[in-house]
Amino acid sequence: MEKIDHKKIFKEIYKPGRKPVIVDVPPMQYLMIDGKGYPGTSIEYTQAMEALYPVSYTLKFALKKARIIDYTVMPLEGLWWAKDMTVFIIDTRKDEWLWTSMIMQPPEVTQEYYKEAIEAVQKKNAPVALPKMRLETYKEGVSVQVMHIGPFSEEGPVIEAMHQYAFNQGYELRGKHHEIYLSDPRRTVPEKLRTVIRQPIKKS
Repeated sequence: MEKIDHKKIFKEIYKPGRKPVIVDVPPMQYLMIDGKGYPGTSIEYTQAMEALYPVSYTLKFALKKARIIDYTVMPLEGLWWAKDMTVFIIDTRKDEWLWTSMIMQPPEVTQEYYKEAIEAVQKKNAPVALPKMRLETYKEGVSVQVMHIGPFSEEGPVIEAMHQYAFNQGYELRGKHHEIYLSDPRRTVPEKLRTVIRQPIKKS
């Protein structure tokens, strides 16, 4: 059975260039956990990781064992927003950040397989955030996106340029800021981190 890498199948939305582009993102399903706080200090964020990855790998191995599909587990993604968006430019208010951490799942992952995976992970190590998890389809649609290479702290100018590109094309922003973390920050130097930055848009 051939192993599938969905990043290659959906190359347009997972491997953009370093110049902003407009894409139409199809509905995709994700394992999702909502939370609050800055990833570097938030216990909630750590707990979300401790649940998302075990369930993702449990699903992968279950579908491979059933000879339905063999695939590469997708990278971590995050939706970001806040009640007051100025918190993203004020260092002292990072604990007010709101997020949804998520990992894309292929369509072969059904609610039945999902429930079985939840039960298996619960029996094995019972992650604290497991009850907060859901399998849900996210409809993003027309968006502007770009590849950022470098530290997360240097995303600001890239995001600003991406937004300006959308404005110049006659769009306005909508929805939640979206990031896809293609690199593992534990194993990659900050200068080489690759992050897809995406923002849903609509015609002005």
